[in-house]
Amino acid sequence: MNDVPNLARDPDDRLYSPDVRSALADFTLGEDTGPLEAAAAVRTAARSLEGLRSQGTGNRGLSPGALDILIRLAAGSANIKDLAASAGVSSRNVTGLVDTLERAGLAERVPDARDRRSVQVRITEDGRTWLTEFRRPSQLAMAALFRGFTAAETAQLRHLCLRLAENQYHLTRHLEDR
Repeated sequence: MNDVPNLARDPDDRLYSPDVRSALADFTLGEDTGPLEAAAAVRTAARSLEGLRSQGTGNRGLSPGALDILIRLAAGSANIKDLAASAGVSSRNVTGLVDTLERAGLAERVPDARDRRSVQVRITEDGRTWLTEFRRPSQLAMAALFRGFTAAETAQLRHLCLRLAENQYHLTRHLEDR
């Protein structure tokens, strides 16, 4: 709801947004706002992270999507279909991202030794250098962002976010089967 929230603390010393809580109380007609407030907080956090990531990659000429593909290529070459599946996006999207990486000299398409009709995408030496130069500032930014979090809290946050994604996946499948 609000990217720069006005935050307060509840009786359990947990952060919440009074503005979001008030708006959602009206929306729910006074019923429990907990899950909706949590969803709003996840959206706010996701926008904040994406903004930070866009700022970091944009200053270096790559979109966050292109960075995702470049990081995946650092582990080894792959075809467009496999890159798309691992990134959770369409092959068309990955084709555009690979085009961008190729134009920047960070990746290249090469013939697939196992299948003459297919091509593989691999990272170039310039791509590896780019990632090396990007790695440390990224680690420092994430360390600052997660300052004050214990390792257990970070692991719990990861777990809860992935549970949300898993629940959404199952809900979508359920709704499609109806």
